[in-house]
Amino acid sequence: MRTAAVLIGLGLALAASVIVAILVGAVAIAPQDIVAALAGASDGPNATIVRELRLPRVLAAAIVGAALAVAGVLLQGLTRNPLADPYVTGSSAGGVLGAVLAIAVAGPLAGGLIPLAAFVGALGAVAVVWQLARLGGHTTVLTILLAGVVLTSFAGAVVTLLLVANDRLALRIRVVVDVLVGAVNIRSAGELAMAAGIVAVGLALALVLAPRIDAYAFGDETAATLGIDTDRVTALVLVAAALLSGAAVALAGLVGFVGLVVPHALRFVIGAAHRRLVAAAALGGAAALVLADAGARVALAPTELPVGAITGLIGAPFFLLLLVRGRRLLP
Repeated sequence: MRTAAVLIGLGLALAASVIVAILVGAVAIAPQDIVAALAGASDGPNATIVRELRLPRVLAAAIVGAALAVAGVLLQGLTRNPLADPYVTGSSAGGVLGAVLAIAVAGPLAGGLIPLAAFVGALGAVAVVWQLARLGGHTTVLTILLAGVVLTSFAGAVVTLLLVANDRLALRIRVVVDVLVGAVNIRSAGELAMAAGIVAVGLALALVLAPRIDAYAFGDETAATLGIDTDRVTALVLVAAALLSGAAVALAGLVGFVGLVVPHALRFVIGAAHRRLVAAAALGGAAALVLADAGARVALAPTELPVGAITGLIGAPFFLLLLVRGRRLLP
């Protein structure tokens, strides 16, 4: 009963955040004009702003928030570490590296390649982490963490080298900054549809894997004694996290704290069972990033802040509060 109430509340919060995000912006639009635009009953400038700018951006922010939050749930469950998020496997860093490489190689033509490059980069990063983690024989959570840290550092170094050495990146610095600091950008409806499809696959895989991740609560060996194929489940979790984080990077670049804070906060409300936590995180993450992106649009209007700046400013102190509260609850 409590789970249903929490999920309904999060669904209502997501609906309210979408309404608020469509209503606010640098250009004031009356609510009745927004309703007419969404219903297709208007074709003026306001309708263009609503249908072609605000609505796609709100949908993209919801997809990114859901993807990052669910990826955080998967990785925190797998590593048994509440500080884990998509960065821990290097998937986000790999997605960023792929996007920056596409901009460096293709220049002005990179727009359509950025999503594909981000997906390939995230999946490639997970493949590298998996192979590095298996070098010692049996794959453990510790080796995954270490391999993810190494790959993230390496990807960051390569991105820095490209920024310094490549003239094309200097000409496209705004696009690069959007990728590095996190900014929701929709280049085409096809890109949005592709990302939504990939996130849907990642969410479905997360729900299937959720009961198996529950078995990791007491360690890899305990999970194995319960009949869980730990190597296979670990690989599938990493693939799901790569799909989700790659889609997020493709739409919004490197957005921090959503995959870290949202799952951690929801555990206090809905518990640690991963199937219900995945569903709650998808709704909560979507609502959180939609509101954050709306704030990014209006905080310094008409200038827009990157949504990554908003999530960082809000997420860091909020997470510190969660840590303090958690320590007070300890015996």
